[in-house]
Amino acid sequence: MALTPRLDLRQTQSLVMTPQLQQAIKLLQLSSVELTAFIEEELEINPMLEREEPEAPDADTRDMADTDAADASGDGDGADTGEMPDDGESFDMATAESVSGGEDSALDINESEWSDDGPTETPYDGLSATSLGSGIGSRDPFDSEGDFESTLGESQTLREHLVEQLLVEIGDQVDRIIGITLIDTLDEAGWLTEPLHTIAANLDCPVERVETVLARLQRFEPAGLFARDLRECLALQLGDRNRLDPAMEALLDNLDLLARHDRAGLMKACGVDDEDLADMVAEIRALDPKPGLAFQNEVTQTIAPDILMRPHPDGGWIVELNPETLPRVLVNNDYYARVRKEAREKDDREYINACFQSASWLVKSLHQRATTILKVAQEIVRQQDAFFRKGIAHMKPLVLRDIAEEIEMHESTVSRVTTNKYMHTPRGLFELKYFFSAAIGSVDGSAAHSAEAVRFRIKALIDDESPAKILSDDRIVEILNGEGIDIARRTVAKYRESMKIPSSVQRRRQKNLKI
Repeated sequence: MALTPRLDLRQTQSLVMTPQLQQAIKLLQLSSVELTAFIEEELEINPMLEREEPEAPDADTRDMADTDAADASGDGDGADTGEMPDDGESFDMATAESVSGGEDSALDINESEWSDDGPTETPYDGLSATSLGSGIGSRDPFDSEGDFESTLGESQTLREHLVEQLLVEIGDQVDRIIGITLIDTLDEAGWLTEPLHTIAANLDCPVERVETVLARLQRFEPAGLFARDLRECLALQLGDRNRLDPAMEALLDNLDLLARHDRAGLMKACGVDDEDLADMVAEIRALDPKPGLAFQNEVTQTIAPDILMRPHPDGGWIVELNPETLPRVLVNNDYYARVRKEAREKDDREYINACFQSASWLVKSLHQRATTILKVAQEIVRQQDAFFRKGIAHMKPLVLRDIAEEIEMHESTVSRVTTNKYMHTPRGLFELKYFFSAAIGSVDGSAAHSAEAVRFRIKALIDDESPAKILSDDRIVEILNGEGIDIARRTVAKYRESMKIPSSVQRRRQKNLKI
């Protein structure tokens, strides 16, 4: 066979991921917060996009909008044709469709952290108050000047709370420097994170002086701060309540026995009877092992649901997109026509056309994203109708393939849709992933049971057990088999551990000893 160069023609087919398709896939898996951030970026870089500010409708307009939405509720498949939406038409879709159901229907104002004219530099082995850097926050704790208005409405941090007490309780400048250093070594729970000898070496001062300052700081409010271990944290709080007697000290010295619920060992170590031991344990439980967490100022992020669900007056369910989480953007056709007419250079025309095309594809992608999310949510509601009507015990086993086959989409599309998307239902707020659960076989070969429903049943059995009759994992298996659920012992143990439920031996100790 001769080895010579030649030309061949071949015809092949391949899937090409165009930039538009990549953008549509990317938008599909974004959460509402991430989508809002993405839209803001596009509005900044694309002059052909503009934000549509919603107007408050009057009563007549609202009634007309409700009528139009009811008339359009049967046209939920129109977006699947892939047609480009009309230019200039904004994306603001909250289609509502009913899904057929079953047969059952002291303001804190920190004016200043220093009330005198300001500290003077008092050298102590090369250290001064003004040379000490702050590990938390950039403001000098000894600086009396500051913006008063900036402190209005601010939550006080743990460091600020302790510095205020430090400036009042400790007057010596060197001890204040040591105190600030100790405050900066606290973790978020209020415990010291460095040994005292290390702190003393860094400050080049005697360890005894650091211990003296620490003893004064440990009397600060709230009690329990500046502890080096759990025993010291609890002891500081009991001492503040004047409850640190010899029996309580003995109990703190034997926290390992308390963890093992060894009643006999604790009574012997503390020299008390059964009733006194129960009171002492109740006091220990009332203490806070992490007192510093009370000053955490992290704002809880509220989850905005992407889908709203409510019962239909005539039966079934109404599923609609949340209009508050939908971005409202449109293509500015007037601006496009004006700048295109005035463009003379080829590069300018290409840039204008590219921006217009990108804006049009973005609006279309948002429309398709909303339609896909709504279709998936409606199918989930239809499949899990028994859960919404009767509770978690009636949840149906469900996988991505079941939804994908019903709505004629790929499993990967359903997976992207259900990621970081939430639905508000009459039973609470759930992530769409929650409704997908593995199947556990039935003893008689009938319909399978949802793993989530089985997990709930296991928890209910353990919650209802009596101290005299603790259920072992084997006994739980027998009960579930009697109810028609084919489950192995290791599966019961796995579900129990995932719910952080202790073993039968530990539960027997807890319920019988009441500790």
